[in-house]
Amino acid sequence: MSSGEDRIIRKSPEEIEKMRRSGKIVRQVLNRLKGMVAAGVTTMDLEKTAEKLIAELGATPAFKGYFGYPCVLCTSINEEIVHGIPSEKRALKTGDIVSIDCGVVCDGYYGDAAITVPVGEDLAAELKKLLEVTEASLYKGIEQAKIGNTVGHVGSAIQKHVEANGFSVVRDFVGHGIGTKLHEPPQIPNFGKKGQGAELTEGMVLAIEPMVNSGGPEARVLSDKWT
Repeated sequence: MSSGEDRIIRKSPEEIEKMRRSGKIVRQVLNRLKGMVAAGVTTMDLEKTAEKLIAELGATPAFKGYFGYPCVLCTSINEEIVHGIPSEKRALKTGDIVSIDCGVVCDGYYGDAAITVPVGEDLAAELKKLLEVTEASLYKGIEQAKIGNTVGHVGSAIQKHVEANGFSVVRDFVGHGIGTKLHEPPQIPNFGKKGQGAELTEGMVLAIEPMVNSGGPEARVLSDKWT
């Protein structure tokens, strides 16, 4: 028997349409920010643009104030995996990669997505491969998100593609369900085996979030308690 806290909430077609609207707003914001990424731009420049655009599009930021998080975006540069805090002091440099994570709530339903963007054209070969493999692993995971499969099918597909290309999957952070809360059951690890975890059934909505490292899978949290 599941408790209320870990119960998977399946959405009606009407609810999914509301979530689609939230997701489209996130996409509009990320598209705008992607076009801004350049050497000399600070992560706070991205933050201010996102906050203004989210308001213009009739949504509310999902991250700001969430467990005390101070910003609308998470902006994570180079070796930072997730949850980097925007700052006036963090200016992008040619050859960097920056992960921009954005979430909104609109009409009571959440949208949440991230992109990783190169700064300039002159990107190291390993970083270019890292971006390509991570993006491809997302689509491998999405292909397995179908009725009758399990959470493990999704994670297994991501893990296999990542490791076959010489990279590692982060274990400490995972994807999640999403709906009227930013984080809902089930957790969606980017690793695992087919048949493991919750069965995927009609009406589930998943945030599939591949997090991939060069080198080992380990992560550590910095002194800001977020990054």
